[in-house]
Amino acid sequence: MPSSHTPLSVAEQDSVFRPRHVAGTTVGRLAEELQATGHEPLLTPVGRREHETLLTGAAMNPHAVGEGDLFVAVSGARAHGADFIRQAVEAGATAVLTDAAGADKVREQVGYRLPVLQVEDVRQAAGPAAAVIYGNTQDSGPSLFGVTGTNGKTTTTYFLRSLLDTLHGRRGRRTGLIGTIEISAGQETIPSQLTTPEAVQLHSLMALFRERDVAAAAMEVSSHAISYRRTAGLHYDVAGFTNLTQDHLDLHGSMEEYFATKAELFTRRRTRTSVITVDDPWGHQMASVATGRVVTLATAGQAAEVDWEVVDVAPDGMGHRFTLHHARSGARIRTRTGLPGLFNVSNAALAAVMVLEAPDVPFTREEVVDALESDPFTISVPGRMQVICESPAAIVDFAHNPDAMIRTLDAVAATKGEGRIILVIGAAGDRDRSKRPTMGAIAVRMADHVIVSDDDPHGEDPAQIRDDVMAGAREAVESGGLTTGLEEIWPRAEAIERAVASASPRDTVILAGRGHEIHQDFDGDHRPIDDRVELREALLRHGHRPLEIQDSTVQDSTPSGRAHAPDDAG
Repeated sequence: MPSSHTPLSVAEQDSVFRPRHVAGTTVGRLAEELQATGHEPLLTPVGRREHETLLTGAAMNPHAVGEGDLFVAVSGARAHGADFIRQAVEAGATAVLTDAAGADKVREQVGYRLPVLQVEDVRQAAGPAAAVIYGNTQDSGPSLFGVTGTNGKTTTTYFLRSLLDTLHGRRGRRTGLIGTIEISAGQETIPSQLTTPEAVQLHSLMALFRERDVAAAAMEVSSHAISYRRTAGLHYDVAGFTNLTQDHLDLHGSMEEYFATKAELFTRRRTRTSVITVDDPWGHQMASVATGRVVTLATAGQAAEVDWEVVDVAPDGMGHRFTLHHARSGARIRTRTGLPGLFNVSNAALAAVMVLEAPDVPFTREEVVDALESDPFTISVPGRMQVICESPAAIVDFAHNPDAMIRTLDAVAATKGEGRIILVIGAAGDRDRSKRPTMGAIAVRMADHVIVSDDDPHGEDPAQIRDDVMAGAREAVESGGLTTGLEEIWPRAEAIERAVASASPRDTVILAGRGHEIHQDFDGDHRPIDDRVELREALLRHGHRPLEIQDSTVQDSTPSGRAHAPDDAG
């Protein structure tokens, strides 16, 4: 796999997901397997030759189709996948999975040149179909650890991968990661276009992981992925829940619908063991509706009748040391995280308990405890509370919703001493607009100086987005009698320059909202900018001594073609 900032076309990205050797399956057997799982496909009249046609791959994008593929033609907002059937056939597709409308389009354009499997819900059937083609079963491996929730998914999966890597690495095996920032098998990575890839890509990845001896993988599971059935056909050994706060209501409509979508992951048919953080009412509700084996974790104060709780939290460098206490056995396991913020204690605790409670892991409890003592949670997570300088403290964080803003600013306030907090924020366009004034109000209440700038406007007017954030900030300043400094500066590079120019060595500069992103999307115009690079260069210009940026996700001198962060990051 190429490095995480290498430009990739759709076809190139799909190709690196694929294993080299696939036994495949026949069209006839695929139809039988879909029938057995309740999808009841209608198979167009075909002769024995077509019935025995071998399928060795699957693709949803016509640009990614290869020889011997099942072309999965889904109805989209602007077009139907079946509109591109000629392109798919020319690329080597030997069968089609689609709905009734798609089947009609296929027959109109190519007649009966290839078998068509017609189902009612193509997205729901795509995952199980790809699983059959790639030979994925519930027990085929690798062990899969999924994490969902509004905030903390990325950091928790990095923590999980680090702990799993420590354990499996001692036995010479690899681990994998699937998430917002990157997808990796061992040390090889590619950039992510979506928090959770499409179903056919995920099942291809599972086969690739097995081929590369990946023993276990940590995976972010977004609400978009669940809604759009990208995880259909996957089975998780352990799924973890972080929290639920306002975000992505443009998709889900209400918090109740958002919750219901997340809850689909924590069912007996999808997940063997569910580890639920119960620090708020949504967590308790999730634990009550989850089916199968459910393990509860309290990380923010004691809660009645939980399986695990975090106790004895104490500052340790920029991070914290803490103890995991098991209610029934009385076991006490001491570990730490070097990342700032109590929310990272929660993320680390969830990662630890997910591994401790994993069914059928090839490790003893003593081996896991020993790995936890080796400091696996002191790692750099790109764009997540990433420290760029220590004097002044300068941090880049992905906080892009109200709850994440509060968590980040609370973490900084606990360590800032007598200095000021200088905050640069914005808001994304074409997203939940109701959170913009709230974020502006939070910013001026918790920071000493706030600079409102652009995030990713997408198709909206950037000035209107800034106005929405500024309106909430101004109202909070006036109604609360606050003395917070408030400015509106764009473009973002100038806002960063202003923040650094006004900072003393005792202050803390926070760039919130974009994290590891390396482009801003202005109505399809993708303009290169990396907050980490801009911040480091501004610090150098003003005579400060920033740290070297160690991760490979920073923007290089050539734009990668990557736009805004995956839209399904929730």
